Amino acid sequence: MDNYRQGEPGELRLKGKTAVITGAGSGIGRAAALHLARNGADVCLIDLNDNRTEKAEREIREMGRESLFVDADVSDPQRVEKAIRTAVDRFGRIDVVFANAGINGTLSPIEDLQPEDWDKTLATNLKGTFLTVKYAIPHMKQAGGSVIVTSSVNGSRKFSGFGMAAYSASKAGQVAFAKMAALELARYKIRVNVICPGAIETHIGENTNRTKQVDKIDIPVEYPEGNQPLEHGPGKPEQVADLVLFLASEQSSHISGTEIFIDGAETLL
Repeated sequence: MDNYRQGEPGELRLKGKTAVITGAGSGIGRAAALHLARNGADVCLIDLNDNRTEKAEREIREMGRESLFVDADVSDPQRVEKAIRTAVDRFGRIDVVFANAGINGTLSPIEDLQPEDWDKTLATNLKGTFLTVKYAIPHMKQAGGSVIVTSSVNGSRKFSGFGMAAYSASKAGQVAFAKMAALELARYKIRVNVICPGAIETHIGENTNRTKQVDKIDIPVEYPEGNQPLEHGPGKPEQVADLVLFLASEQSSHISGTEIFIDGAETLL
């Protein structure tokens, strides 16, 4: 894993395309932004304002691609609508939407979880996905395109993340939403798919608040040595970015309404 390197792009699979990515400043979003740019895409980076996103913007421009950073909270309809409109004004089109922004939020037993903490997690993860897709659709209907949603193994194939009721509910909701959207938008040649990562080396721990009350509901789970059997360690954001590129490109032209697990067989244990 430590020696993982992304291959150099062959043909530019996204030449002339524009991608909009939320949560683009770090982790999977950043890796995907750079990888799509390497393959010819211009990229609009949507995230909260910090130096990491601006650095990604500069790196993309150094590749010779166009890049635009827009500061937006994905749970805020007005800011998301403005961000999408800003991208269209700058690039003239949207071909790929990667709804990736998300938080772990507060980890707590259900009886101790505060309603406002539930709301914050659902607003960022599920409502944020809805808003991103909603405001992009009018700009994708004429030419079609690809929508990719970052969900998780939690809530879809794994339910032992104790204290993660809000997170898992939001992630399960994303999968259902994507399937509904895939059927609804198929007439416009807009494909909608979901990636479900397992353990990936990202910065999502920065927005995780694990309360001490989780200890009272924790059920010990013993795994064999190496709980990611394929590589005996968490995945890299770049590996997820490879999957995002595939789903963004015409190489996945007949795939829609599908969730794809990328976890090194972790959740098969």
